[in-house]
Amino acid sequence: MANVPVVTKNLIIINALFWLATVVLRRTGVDLNDILGLHYIGSDRFFPTQLLTYMFMHDAGSFSHILFNMFAVFIFGRVIEQVWGPKRFLLYYLITGIGAGLVQQVAWYVDLRPFLQAVDDYLINGDSAVLSRYLNIVEGVIYPSDMVVAAKEQLLDRMVTVGASGAVFGILLAFGMLFPNAPLFIMFIPIPIKAKYMVIGYGVIEFFAGVSRVSGDNVAHFAHLGGMLFGFFLIRHWKKKGIGNGFFLG
Repeated sequence: MANVPVVTKNLIIINALFWLATVVLRRTGVDLNDILGLHYIGSDRFFPTQLLTYMFMHDAGSFSHILFNMFAVFIFGRVIEQVWGPKRFLLYYLITGIGAGLVQQVAWYVDLRPFLQAVDDYLINGDSAVLSRYLNIVEGVIYPSDMVVAAKEQLLDRMVTVGASGAVFGILLAFGMLFPNAPLFIMFIPIPIKAKYMVIGYGVIEFFAGVSRVSGDNVAHFAHLGGMLFGFFLIRHWKKKGIGNGFFLG
């Protein structure tokens, strides 16, 4: 790690320390992911600071989650930092990570809106026809309002995401824009692929994975897309300020 740029190195160290703390504290009954992970904005457990802290948290039960994210930061992040410098690279990393969280909030809202509307209809009109599609209740039966509200809050509290993936996808996007023709090798593919095609391919895969809503898929695909989206517009903004080809120094 001696030759790794300062921001890239410290991002890896900080993420590793938070992951270790999450693993250790979980044994004492403290869930750091529940505290620092990003909750849905409509949940009582949401705090604005989670838009920053969630990107340093990872699944304590899956070493591969943090391993692959930090491997990507190591491989691509150090190159970007050497080109842009530590300050601009850190700014980019944080903005794309926060942007990914904001896009995930929008995705959650779109996904939850029919359910939340059904809860409101039940509380106002007592209509359980639509609500029965989401909760384990019998259509036509009147349930106490506080029970329905508690069920809603319980569902909202389960909407939480953690991980640096949004910022990582922002880094991948930046690499593809700065070095579009750089050859990259992907596991199980024996021929090199240009960086620009890899980035486009990842974007397409994440989009279709997000809209398909496969049962049991807990990956925040729209957060990944959000990191790429914010990264794209941020680089375009910087280029419009007169710095050619997205290369920034210092």
